[in-house]
Amino acid sequence: MHVDNFISKKFNLALPYWTIICPILAIISLGLADNFKEQIWLSSVLGAILIFAVLAAVHHAEVVAHKVGEPFGTIILALAITVIEVSLIVSLMMSEPTGTPSMLARDTVFAAVMIILTGIIGMCLLAGGVRYREQNFIKQGVSTALITLVAICILTLVLPNLLTSEKGGEFSTSQLIFVAIISLILYGGFISVQTIRHRDYFLPQNNSDNMASELHVEKPNLLTTISSLVLLIIALVAVVLLSKKLSPTIESIVMDLGAPKSFVGIIIATVILLPEGLAAYKAAKKDRLQTSLNLALGSALASIGLTIPAVAIVCYFTGLEVTLGLDMKSSVLLVLSLFTVYLSLSSGRTNIQQGIVLLTLFATYLFTTIVP
Repeated sequence: MHVDNFISKKFNLALPYWTIICPILAIISLGLADNFKEQIWLSSVLGAILIFAVLAAVHHAEVVAHKVGEPFGTIILALAITVIEVSLIVSLMMSEPTGTPSMLARDTVFAAVMIILTGIIGMCLLAGGVRYREQNFIKQGVSTALITLVAICILTLVLPNLLTSEKGGEFSTSQLIFVAIISLILYGGFISVQTIRHRDYFLPQNNSDNMASELHVEKPNLLTTISSLVLLIIALVAVVLLSKKLSPTIESIVMDLGAPKSFVGIIIATVILLPEGLAAYKAAKKDRLQTSLNLALGSALASIGLTIPAVAIVCYFTGLEVTLGLDMKSSVLLVLSLFTVYLSLSSGRTNIQQGIVLLTLFATYLFTTIVP
């Protein structure tokens, strides 16, 4: 990770300036948010600071991840992104009017899964297919991730519509706790397979010059790693607190634009997944599809496998109500996307057509959300 600036030369700290400034600026801006709550221009500035704080947090997570190596690195990235996602969801849930179940957690998790499955993976397969015609990966690892993702998605987002204890796609308290535990068991089992029992299923195959050179990139030094870890914590704290202060503004902007409320979930998921998506895309262009799929599927699993339990805990202790069951249209799109991705990745080889199909599904998801 080569960085050429003053602090790199003087202190051997290989971090870009913006990744140091943004977390600190986000913490400082928390005081301004209280003093100028009604200023629209300030809310816009704080929104930009929030986005850059998210980008900085993901960058620092990537530095730490690069130090520990694969596949532990992608797990660190996924956990950092999940912390950000949960903080944004809970902040917006707390600002919603009481008495009606919140659909924000459902909309955000569903948006994250659809963006990853059809948008990010589709973009990676298309870019890799254009450049290399075909790309290979270890299908045992991808298959393990996909069957886990299918199970969690159906149990948390489709099953609530078929139960009779509650109406309107809601879980009862005991059902919500049960599903939260099941989600943690499934995610924990996947992490065990990925990091211990079958770690080799998820390691990049050294089958090209690009990949070989990538694997020999110098890892960050100890000072850089420790600094990134500290700045990562600062950035995460700033994101949590800033999102709480800006949550009413985000919802009011969406409503003023005339967009459906579910569009808030897409905004949150897009901001959170943007750095991860770019990292996966860059890996695919370097013929490292295994790393791309590790990033994408690992983020999807963490997004739903950790977010749902976290939201369940918040609901249990605060008394908030949440609706997790998808409507029929969204359920069809989810099942279709899972089925298509599974077929696309079942052979261990990918080509351009698979990327085209997935991106078409992504466009369909966006269009039918805005024009239901």
